[in-house]
Amino acid sequence: MVADGLHVLFCGINPGLTTAVTGHHFARPGNRFWPVLHLSGFTPRLLKPSEQGELPSYGLGITNVVARASARADELTAEEYREGGRLLALKVARLRPRWLAVVGVTAYRAAFDDRKAQVGPQERTIGNTRVWVLPNPSGLNAHWTAQTMAEEFARLRVAAEAETEA
Repeated sequence: MVADGLHVLFCGINPGLTTAVTGHHFARPGNRFWPVLHLSGFTPRLLKPSEQGELPSYGLGITNVVARASARADELTAEEYREGGRLLALKVARLRPRWLAVVGVTAYRAAFDDRKAQVGPQERTIGNTRVWVLPNPSGLNAHWTAQTMAEEFARLRVAAEAETEA
């Protein structure tokens, strides 16, 4: 789900098994991506994973750091993350979204060898694309509620809208 010149390109860690079967990003029941996307104001209504094709109409897209599906992200190797980060940087340079939003600080740290990264805007850019790290919306991430995740997603939305208006 990518296109040239998006406002925000969201980047998941890798496809889960449900996503691999359905072909829809963040498709596992219990994943909070779609509700958080709506709660944060990125979409005017709650989209189902099967409606991911509507995202470009909102200036949004989705990709992954690693293409290989797995039951859990901790099944990925350090080399898969590094290679995924390299390929992601090439994709971002080609597509030129205004923001790359990596959902999962651990994935971002591994993919871009940035052990000190925290959730929020990053110093790193890829060409003119700014980078923001968001919390992982997996239901396994108990450190963040849907509401606190929506607040962080909304911070990114406000930054992206400000750049669009400028």
